[in-house]
Amino acid sequence: MFTHIVFFKLRESTPENVEKAKNILESMSGKIPQLKKVEVGVDVVHSDRSFDLALITKFNSHKDMDEYQVHPYHVNEVLKLLKPMLEKSAAVDYTME
Repeated sequence: MFTHIVFFKLRESTPENVEKAKNILESMSGKIPQLKKVEVGVDVVHSDRSFDLALITKFNSHKDMDEYQVHPYHVNEVLKLLKPMLEKSAAVDYTME
């Protein structure tokens, strides 16, 4: 199983924007065949080092994650809407045997 985790810091982290970003990310569920699991978490601590949201995605392989990255729904629906909202993001990718 291949795991791809992304942390998002929004330019304006209002409750409305956080909810909008969460909905955009969750909308991928069932629309990208390579994507086996989607989990979106909203930060509740709000410390100086916190990001606003975490996206946890699961794939059968690294290759499947690469295909997800260029999938039309991910590029044209998710990234197109989400990128303008972002201040920054960070990712961690790993394989569990």
